[in-house]
Amino acid sequence: MLYEAYEAHNGMLWPMRAFARSALDAFAFHAPAPAGVRLGYPDADAQRRMSAAFELISDARLTHKRPPFGIDSVDVTGRAVQVTEVVVESTPFADLLRFRKDIDVAQPRVLLVAPMSGHFATLMRDTVRTLLPEHDVFVTDWRNARDVPLYEGRFGFDEYVAHLIHFLDALQPGAHLIAVCQPCVAALVTSAVMAEGEHPARPRSLTLMAGPIDCRVNPTRVNELASAHPIEWFESRLIATVPYRYRGAWRRVYPGFLQLTAFMSMNLERHVQAFADLYNALVAGEYEKAEGTRAFYREYFAVADLPAEFYIETVRLVFQECALARGTLKWQGRRVDCGAIRGTLLLTIEGERDDICAMGQTMAAQDLCTGIRPYLKQHYMQPGTGHYGVFSGRRWQQEIYPIVRDMIYQTDARASSMSSRAGASASAIDEIAPTPSE
Repeated sequence: MLYEAYEAHNGMLWPMRAFARSALDAFAFHAPAPAGVRLGYPDADAQRRMSAAFELISDARLTHKRPPFGIDSVDVTGRAVQVTEVVVESTPFADLLRFRKDIDVAQPRVLLVAPMSGHFATLMRDTVRTLLPEHDVFVTDWRNARDVPLYEGRFGFDEYVAHLIHFLDALQPGAHLIAVCQPCVAALVTSAVMAEGEHPARPRSLTLMAGPIDCRVNPTRVNELASAHPIEWFESRLIATVPYRYRGAWRRVYPGFLQLTAFMSMNLERHVQAFADLYNALVAGEYEKAEGTRAFYREYFAVADLPAEFYIETVRLVFQECALARGTLKWQGRRVDCGAIRGTLLLTIEGERDDICAMGQTMAAQDLCTGIRPYLKQHYMQPGTGHYGVFSGRRWQQEIYPIVRDMIYQTDARASSMSSRAGASASAIDEIAPTPSE
């Protein structure tokens, strides 16, 4: 009944939003009026206030479709280059999306693993845009679970890792893996599984950004909430069935609207203030400032449901049991050994003010990867940055990204050098990976 109650509530609010949108179209005051001209209400200030109120009412709603990335071109070495989105591989649960540039220049191939945490991959838009000029970027574009037919089967943690292996295989040897937030655990497991199986397409470098590798370190409110109840509580209280009118009818899901509610409740005052500031900006005619806030919430309010089995397994394995950090995590029945990773460069990144994945939780990967030599490991902590600032915004663009870029390019240069010295025709990653005896 959880999903039905949510949709009934939405239905009751629809007439008010429709009225607000119609009134906004009739009386909107989006630009200064010409000298001596009055638009709509006789008092321009009153019109702006009413227009701002109507806009907030009409836009304060959730959507369930992926917004566009909207990256049509990017500046490469001083000239604009056209960008086209191409689906390279497709499964019922995700697309492997490539941002193909209209330029004949070989660049490092990067698989950016977007979180499956209640939002779409477009939340990584700024991450993608920043990487694009100097990298060949691929993204895991996860589907809204309520749109995946039930006959397509389950999707849990094992299936998530299997997708990453499949996508890396599609990129062929020599690709780099970047994971942000929740998928950091899966990315580390993927690297370990592929290394143990000597998979030729195992990542050349692994960058983990603000991810919960070990939630026992500096527990946040998110960690405390996840461990406050037994796993049965989450199954009985937070899992819903997709209504019959959607393609994924009868699939069990963790609704995206619940995840959004949980995130917003953690910083409710900040969100309330953001909407107050948006109202004031519209009234004051500060449209550029207002558009920045509106763009953020359009993206933030686009929610995606998670497959129930993936959500429950993530809560249990990652947040409650800390299974990877304890050495008890299994993939397809086999224990995962991060010590099997050799030759892959490891970069971990954290934000000083991250209240979702606190400092130390991502860095824990450094200790787990005992097979990686010290000179192939690097850790960076960004001062004054919260969770989202690690992968979007000014600090990401100007301070964090250069570290990621330099590590990737240095890794490729090292692989190329060692391959040349070895005189081998095999991929560089096979050449630089020490043998098990080492």
